[in-house]
Amino acid sequence: MSTLFRSALFLLLTAFAVSASAQATRTWVSGVGDDANPCSRTAPCKTFAGAISKTAAGGVINTLDPGGFGAVTITKSITIEADGGVAGILVSGTNGVVINAAATDNVVLRNLKFDGIGTGLSGIRLLSAGSLTVDHCVINDFVDFAIDIAPTVSASKVFVLNSVLRRAGNLSTEALIRVQPTSPASVYLLVDGSNLIASKSGLRMKGPAKFDLRNSVINGGDFNGVVLIESTDVITGAIENVHIVDFPGSGLSVAGTNSSVRVGNSTISQNGSGLVTTNLGQIISLTGNRITGNGLNGGFTVTEATQ
Repeated sequence: MSTLFRSALFLLLTAFAVSASAQATRTWVSGVGDDANPCSRTAPCKTFAGAISKTAAGGVINTLDPGGFGAVTITKSITIEADGGVAGILVSGTNGVVINAAATDNVVLRNLKFDGIGTGLSGIRLLSAGSLTVDHCVINDFVDFAIDIAPTVSASKVFVLNSVLRRAGNLSTEALIRVQPTSPASVYLLVDGSNLIASKSGLRMKGPAKFDLRNSVINGGDFNGVVLIESTDVITGAIENVHIVDFPGSGLSVAGTNSSVRVGNSTISQNGSGLVTTNLGQIISLTGNRITGNGLNGGFTVTEATQ
């Protein structure tokens, strides 16, 4: 009996150890991998979807070489980053990355290239997460949005850093980045060092949200550059060292008594209208702004002294 007990205990502990090690803190994908593999460096998976189930919460999925690694849904803290050349997410008729994680989860997407080939819905769609960082990514040719930030339950922070977003949307209500949380959810958005190019609109915001737009260019769309849409929720923001250029509609439009933005050291030019405020929206000037060369330049609602 003693021998049988020891054998059973050994098998139980072995099974527990195998289960505990089933998810690694770092996994790997390769263009020549296989999702049946354990996603180790020497036996990588083929897709991000295949790797994510084998990666522990808070872990990292790395790429070994260039390839297309497919769409993925993220439900936990994770970092997906490319170290081995171009890591593509090519989709048609669906979203590239959907994030539906806990309010305490943090997601990082780094050095990835998203391509919707004119039929993909959104490059990144955030439904829930504590934070999302999009760093050194390129997002092209989606029919709805490059990045759609639409949480419904809790606060989310989104950081778009050193990235290029091009050509998104088929309708005037669509844009490269949409921020539209549903109360009680809210959003803080930072866009820094990025280019938003050739879309329907650049940035559209509605719902309880705050934003900082810094050191970036929003250029050449079909409708409007930056739009804060009238709502009963508070939308506040700051624009610093930004060029908003070549939109037939407005460069910067702010609607509603609860919507306001402060602008400093920025250029808004070659648009149908430069600055547009409606229904007591506020565009507040700091210093160093150039509102010039628009069909109608418009004006700031107030100039605020800086220290």
